[in-house]
Amino acid sequence: MKHITVVTPCYNEEDNVEEVYRQTREVFATIEGVSYEHLFIDNCSSDRTPDLLRAMAASDPKVKVILNARNFGHIRSPYHGLLQAGGDAAILLVCDLQDPPELMRSFVEEWRKGAKLVVGVKPSADESSLMFAIRRLYYRMVTRIADVKLIQNFTGFGLYDRKVLEQLRRIDDPYPYLRGLISEVGFEPVQIPYNQPRRRRGITKNNFYTLYDIAMLGITSHSRVPLRIATMAGFILSGLSLFVSLVYLVLKLAFWNEFSAGTAPILIGMFFFASVQLFFIGLLGEYVGAILTHVMKRPLVVERERINMNQAPDL
Repeated sequence: MKHITVVTPCYNEEDNVEEVYRQTREVFATIEGVSYEHLFIDNCSSDRTPDLLRAMAASDPKVKVILNARNFGHIRSPYHGLLQAGGDAAILLVCDLQDPPELMRSFVEEWRKGAKLVVGVKPSADESSLMFAIRRLYYRMVTRIADVKLIQNFTGFGLYDRKVLEQLRRIDDPYPYLRGLISEVGFEPVQIPYNQPRRRRGITKNNFYTLYDIAMLGITSHSRVPLRIATMAGFILSGLSLFVSLVYLVLKLAFWNEFSAGTAPILIGMFFFASVQLFFIGLLGEYVGAILTHVMKRPLVVERERINMNQAPDL
């Protein structure tokens, strides 16, 4: 009998953690010939989430729990949980129920047919039109500039065969962009579309910084195009500034008394070039920061406690 590990990262999800457990149990009760376990990795929640997880683990041995020593962020903690999966395949399912658990039936069905990677993609979502348009624009841009073919509208929700997990473990990335690494390993994904519903319980833990972090991580991890754009922009703007200065020189020599450059063009040009320089310095800093993160090789997470798990941490 094949065994599947459902991995659910959570942080301050006391309103959803029991519901996602219940719905997962109901889904696998309808799938024959497959056993499962439900692994929750808690990112040092400050609400009742750890207590609820301990209670569920005490009443159901299929519930496995990892409690982190501190909040290690929205990138590292889910990835660490995925690498701790002990089944023949793992399904990454977020705790906020915005990824429908019933879609796991389709994941398992495709996996049984031989697919090593089955992912859920969201071509539509019950969110504001502006926010969804921004997300689609980002996905399209990153897909165009990436060194590998990325999966559009993919957030990590999907089934990963043991072979895929082993390849991810060999990469040993201390700050992994899962959506890009999946494309790096080269397994052809089976894509299953779904409409992402609104969050019904609790509040989202994403904010501008976390969304910006994911966006920049996707760019710096899988594309050198921005750096090359910065180089080309430097050549173009330097040529433009030289041309403008020559035009001003000719006009001043030809109309010495009548022509006055004035301070406005000088100030506008100075602020324009200063802003361009700051933008590209910041972009370069993102790449330097990514290099620093890889060089320091800090662990993905540090675990405080394991519940219903016999094996040692697989770091």
